[in-house]
Amino acid sequence: MLRRAVPAVLAATALLLTAGCSSGGGGDGPAAGGDGKAAGSPTGNASPSDGSTEKAPPAKGSVKVLRTVATGLNTPWGVAPLPDDSSLLVASRDQGTITRVDARTGRKTELGKVSGVSPAGEGGLLGIALSPDYASDHMIYAYFTSASDNRIVRMLYDTKKPAGEQLGAPDTIFKGIPKGYIHNGGRIAFGPDKMLYAGTGESGDRGLAQDKKSLGGKILRLTPEGDPAPGNPFPDSPVYTYGHRNVQGLAWDDKQRLFASEFGQDTWDELNAIKPGADYGWPDAEGKSSDSRYQNPIAQWHTDDASPSGAAYAEGSIWMAGLKGQRLWRIPLKGTVASAEPQAFLTGTYGRLRTVVSAGGDKLWLTTSNTDGRGNPKSGDDRILELEVK
Repeated sequence: MLRRAVPAVLAATALLLTAGCSSGGGGDGPAAGGDGKAAGSPTGNASPSDGSTEKAPPAKGSVKVLRTVATGLNTPWGVAPLPDDSSLLVASRDQGTITRVDARTGRKTELGKVSGVSPAGEGGLLGIALSPDYASDHMIYAYFTSASDNRIVRMLYDTKKPAGEQLGAPDTIFKGIPKGYIHNGGRIAFGPDKMLYAGTGESGDRGLAQDKKSLGGKILRLTPEGDPAPGNPFPDSPVYTYGHRNVQGLAWDDKQRLFASEFGQDTWDELNAIKPGADYGWPDAEGKSSDSRYQNPIAQWHTDDASPSGAAYAEGSIWMAGLKGQRLWRIPLKGTVASAEPQAFLTGTYGRLRTVVSAGGDKLWLTTSNTDGRGNPKSGDDRILELEVK
C-alpha cells in the first residue's frame, strides 16, 4: 500500500503530537557572543508546565570538544548512528549519497547514491533515519527532494555487496510534500512510539502552513509504511501540527515529549514544545504572540544568532545547532519550558552547524555545514565532532 502517495488535498478534522530557515535561508551572518554566554537576545518562557515537579538541570552547562571524528564531507545533512555505536550514516545533500563513517577511525565508505534525488537550493538528500526494526530489516529511511516534490523513501542496506552498491532501490512510502528552492524541511525521526515524524517546510508559499489540507509547513506523523499514524488529530491525515515555516529539528526528552526547532524569517527563530493538533502561528505569528490561537515557543532567538537546523536531547537540555548563528545552543528544560536562559557554545569556532545527534549519555555528534553554498569552507570541512556536554 503506498505506501501511499498522499495528495496535497487531505481530509482534515483535528491534530496529535508534534523547526525551518531564516529569510536568507540560514545565510551567513555575524557571529556574536562567546562560549557559554547567552549571546544575542534569546528569551525563554517561564510559564507553568506539566513538569512543575521535575528537577531542572543546572542553569549553566558546558561543552567540551573531545575530537574531530571525520573530515572532508560534502554538504552533510542527515546523520543516523548505527546500532553498534561505532559508525554513523551520513547523507550528502548535494551529492545524493549516503556514507558510512567509522566513528573510531573516521574512515569513510560510500554505500551508494539514492536515485531520484534532485538537489537545488536547500533541497536534495536531507534527513535519514533507521527503521525501528533495523536489526531485522536493515532499512534506511530518507527524506529527499525529487524533480516534482519532497518525499520519503526506504532502502535496504546490504552490507554483503561491494562499497558503492549497498543501497537497494528506493521504495517510496510517502510523497506530495511541496518542494521549493527554499524551505524544504527534511528532518525525519522515529519517535518512542515507533512512528515516523517528518518536519516539512512551506516551500516559500507562506499560506500552506495554515492550510491543514497541505503537507507544507507541518510536522507529519506516519506509520513505517507511510500511512497516517493511528491516533493522529485529523482522521485519515498525516498532519500532526501545523503553522510551521520550516522545521529541521526534532528531539524527544527522557519523558518522551517532543520538541522542534524552527527557522524564523527576519525576527525570531523558535524552539517549540510540540502538542498534537496545535497551531504554531506561521505566517500570522513569528516568535511569541499574544494571540491565544497560536502555541508560543518555549525559547526564541534573533535569526542572526541561530537559524536552527538539528536538535537533540542530552543531560536535561535540548541542544540546537545554528547555521547563520554558527553556534550550538543549550536550552535547559523543566518539563516543557526553558528553566533558564539559553547558552551559546562554540560561537564562530567551526562555522555553520547543521545536525546534532545523541551519542548516548553526555555525548553528542555534531556536523558542520560550510560546504552548503552559504558558508566559508576551511581545510577539512565539512566535519563531524564528538562533544561531551553538561
